[in-house]
Amino acid sequence: MMSKALDSILQQEVDKRRTFAIISHPDAGKTTLTEKLLLFGGAIRLAGSVKARKASKHATSDWMEIEKQRGISVTSSVMQFDYKGHRVNILDTPGHQDFSEDTYRTLTAADSAVMLIDVAKGVEAQTVKLFQVCAKRGIPIFTFINKLDREGRSPFELMEEIEAVLGIRSVPMNWPIGMGRELCGVYDRMHNRVELFQGDDHSNIEVKEVDGYADQVIRDMAGDYLHDQLCQDLELLDVAGDPFDLEKVKRGELTPVFFGSAVNNFGVQTFLDNFLDLAPKPEPRPSSKGLIEPTNEKFSGYVFKIQANMNPAHRDRIAFLRICSGKFERGMSVKHIRAGKDIKLSQPQQFLAQDRDIVTEAFPGDIIGLFDPGIFRIGDSLSQGTEIVFDELPTFSPEIFAKVTVKNALKHKQYQKGIDQLTEEGTIQVFNTVSFDDTILGVVGQLQFEVFEYRMKGEYGVDVQLQRVPYQFARWIIDEKIDASKFRINSTLVKDKKGNYVVLFENEYAMRTAMEKNPTAKFLEMAP
Repeated sequence: MMSKALDSILQQEVDKRRTFAIISHPDAGKTTLTEKLLLFGGAIRLAGSVKARKASKHATSDWMEIEKQRGISVTSSVMQFDYKGHRVNILDTPGHQDFSEDTYRTLTAADSAVMLIDVAKGVEAQTVKLFQVCAKRGIPIFTFINKLDREGRSPFELMEEIEAVLGIRSVPMNWPIGMGRELCGVYDRMHNRVELFQGDDHSNIEVKEVDGYADQVIRDMAGDYLHDQLCQDLELLDVAGDPFDLEKVKRGELTPVFFGSAVNNFGVQTFLDNFLDLAPKPEPRPSSKGLIEPTNEKFSGYVFKIQANMNPAHRDRIAFLRICSGKFERGMSVKHIRAGKDIKLSQPQQFLAQDRDIVTEAFPGDIIGLFDPGIFRIGDSLSQGTEIVFDELPTFSPEIFAKVTVKNALKHKQYQKGIDQLTEEGTIQVFNTVSFDDTILGVVGQLQFEVFEYRMKGEYGVDVQLQRVPYQFARWIIDEKIDASKFRINSTLVKDKKGNYVVLFENEYAMRTAMEKNPTAKFLEMAP
């Protein structure tokens, strides 16, 4: 039996944890928001301006060279900080649509999501895709409507769009007083106070307590026109808006909405304080042994991401592990379930993007990096005692394909190592043709090819040539007898890295025809 003292420590640590991902369309200001949250946590003293993309100060969470050049987040970073008695883990996911696969997998390690929306653009395409992944898991979603210091759409219009496009009701936790040039503050509906907009001076945050939104203090601050507008809006919300309901939020049926401007540090602290009170602590996780409670004394966790060469000087590989139960201690021995052997976890690390600290202990909800000599794969489960296998992480069907060849045949060994490592990271999917032994790469978006070429040259010293092939769909095929000759026109038969048969199709017509001609076969969008 576990001692009561240890049991109580574990419960306290679980209660403190908040692990969430930030999801958004590119350019909605996600990296800026992440930095401002880190600033409040004291994790960084100066939030680098992400606007100055060519400046020497790059966003703390963007560490790979190509990210610095392009000003985008390409890989999912993990950042941890303490704030007001909470231990916060932020999973910063790439917003660029070409990196959706890594992003989707990262979302499986989060207990809640913060959806960032640009006040002028509203709900954009990539936000919809990411929202759907969160909605499938039923995790709570909190909304931050950003860039209030610019002219944008009316808050009511944005709330209607969230419901129409995403199918989720919303409840505004605060409400803007003006917008763009007229912006003078936000009214906190839950705590009856006003946060004043200070423009570019965001060193101190001024908050005034008020007696409701009709208070004369707001009229003196905002003027008659803006105050009348605020009163009309909030009277309408009080009568016709959704009431706040924490149970609905927890089930992912209602999203609390906050307005602010991350670049001006405006509304960010109000958001963080409210979010940490409302967001869930680590929840039980489904596995082969049923739901695993985070307070279970036996350690368990799973690998949701592998990243090679985080430190180019050391050519290292890091496996990112989400802790699901028990206490992690440096040097502990755990069972690697797929490999069927015990391993020692000797160099665990925690992250502030590229800055790493060796961690001596960690708890459920924390993300730790394990030094990987090549033994981990995405989805691997680790546990003490019982053999727990957590539900498998999804693989997403690629949509763009290219034949890859190495320019210098003498570099074949380095080429193979690069291909193997980048496949295990989930950067690319690799297929080999059944008839000619060609290598075909599949990706979810074009930018993944650019990153593949860049990293093959920069990290493995290999120049590769990519020749686009006209396929658009990949379907894993299950049939008793598979005949490659059936897939010669507008399609080709290949094998994935695990030896499963996959058919690549040029168009939807070719795919439908193949399905009709092979009625006994199953065609799957994801690997079986």
